[in-house]
Amino acid sequence: MKQANILVVDDELFFRELYKEQLFEDGYHVEVCEDGDAAISRMEQGGVDLVLTDMVMPGKDGLNVLKSARSLQNPPEVILITGHASIESAVDALKNGARDYLVKPFEASELRHLVKNCIDQRRILDENLQLKSQIRLFESGQALSSLIDLELLLPQAVERLLRELGGGRGFGFLLGQGGTNFHGLIGIESTQARDIPEALYDLFNKVEGFYSLSDEECQVLSSSQLDSSAVGILPLTANDQLRGGVVVFDAPHLSSIVPALVERLHYLTEQIVIGFNNACRYQSAQDLMHTDDLTGLYNHRYLQIALDHEVRRSQRYGLQFSLLFLDLDHFKEINDNHGHISGSAALREVGLLLQDCVREVDTLFRFGGDEFAAILVDADAKTSAVIAERIRKAIDEHVFLQAQKTPWHLTATAGYATFPTDATGQEELLDLADQAMYIGKQVRNVIRSVLDIKR
Repeated sequence: MKQANILVVDDELFFRELYKEQLFEDGYHVEVCEDGDAAISRMEQGGVDLVLTDMVMPGKDGLNVLKSARSLQNPPEVILITGHASIESAVDALKNGARDYLVKPFEASELRHLVKNCIDQRRILDENLQLKSQIRLFESGQALSSLIDLELLLPQAVERLLRELGGGRGFGFLLGQGGTNFHGLIGIESTQARDIPEALYDLFNKVEGFYSLSDEECQVLSSSQLDSSAVGILPLTANDQLRGGVVVFDAPHLSSIVPALVERLHYLTEQIVIGFNNACRYQSAQDLMHTDDLTGLYNHRYLQIALDHEVRRSQRYGLQFSLLFLDLDHFKEINDNHGHISGSAALREVGLLLQDCVREVDTLFRFGGDEFAAILVDADAKTSAVIAERIRKAIDEHVFLQAQKTPWHLTATAGYATFPTDATGQEELLDLADQAMYIGKQVRNVIRSVLDIKR
């Protein structure tokens, strides 16, 4: 059991030595100060469990010592000693947070009994606080490990890591084909964080678990917008491949991680990694469920989900987006002349052509059969017309089925509608884009908009 540390504060040498001798016999570690200023300075260094202080002293008195003790993050218990037996002084001491008080003169047994009770109560309180802290950590860890949404997991992982480290700044990131996406930025902007994952990429691939960078390793970040000598990282991998990570810095406990904190960080980061792997597996399952096996594009089931997301984003930020429907003209002739295997090959080629024609932010779908769709992000009618024409022209000029040595030409008809200019609801947007395409099918190999419906 940890030896309790008691600080005796009295301006009279006789009492300092007397209290020290009596308490030392009971197995306590005892330190002494002869005035309030020295006592306050010692308390601020930490590691004091109980302060035994005289009420009346030159300079800062016992009440000043008590008030300073109560202002500390982990305040020691305080017992005040007074030579003036007054109810007022006792009440004043208790009101200001004193554990108890003694009136001179008193028996040694009275002092020892009061100190023992005080230390015992503090030990029970510390054990309760430690237990509560462990329960909170367990609950946090379990909550993180059960999250299957990466966009929710990363912000919570950053916040809870910083909480354990006593504050600071940090962010999470995901690596993807479209670049690096940042989540849970605390105390830093995405523009500041932009170069950090790349600067630490080799280190992320080399270490396992939570890792605190050395001073030399921190120098790697000197070229980025992060200037910190205390940096910690947590690599996040899936299928033995780096998929993302967490970066924390300027945390008070990061430069001196004590053994108890190491255990807590190990448990917490272990749960974050478990949650990340679960989320990646869930994401992979979702991708399989929402992906068209033939073209690799999203399927019609995911179109409704993506539209709902884009409508909400548009309403929140006041942005426009367009929905484009595309239908291949006379596609049935490929199947009739060359069979369904050639038809499937042609559809795969269409999927590749579409990916070359749209931007990374846009989302492509195989709606079914020879029908395709695209959500064009931040695209008004004018921008959508340009993208749609690019698609139409690419299909019209492409020679299909060359690998099968049965070259074939196809054309496509497209129709589009813009949110919220043309429609203010998801179903209305779908209907208008479909109507625009249907009007175009009367001519074929053309692009039509909502304006063509009203003519």
